[in-house]
Amino acid sequence: MSPVPASPPVRVRIPEIQVDAPLRPLGLRPDGGLESPPEDDRNLAGWYTGGPAPGTRGTAVVAGHVDTAEGPAVFYSLGALKKGHSVEVDRADGRTAVFTIDAIEVYTSADFPSQKVYGPSARAELRVITCGGGFDADANAYLGNVVVYAHLISVRQRS
Repeated sequence: MSPVPASPPVRVRIPEIQVDAPLRPLGLRPDGGLESPPEDDRNLAGWYTGGPAPGTRGTAVVAGHVDTAEGPAVFYSLGALKKGHSVEVDRADGRTAVFTIDAIEVYTSADFPSQKVYGPSARAELRVITCGGGFDADANAYLGNVVVYAHLISVRQRS
């Protein structure tokens, strides 16, 4: 599938786990890590604006919370996805980029493969990221991340 020209993403849908969420821009924190969407909206995900837009050549990144103090959040069920499931990203240009999932991986923070997750790609790819890998109650933090790897299979015009 050939990539399409850049256009900001506005919504992400993952039908298999009932995700239908708006996207907001994300940047980097002062320590160089990816920002998280605000926790006040559990059904909000974000797109890393420093990388490619979903559907363009390269590795686009979408991130969201697994949960908040109020309960499950947008990517709570991300780990239940399987190879071959789809991720749809609505774009500001009226197109929907459709991706198929290649793999779902869980990494500890110490073993997070930044180059594999964020590195360049010759084709249009997508990473969907949330916290996971166990929870440390004493530190009130997750021990790692769940990462969904996907590639573009089609682009359609929304009606």
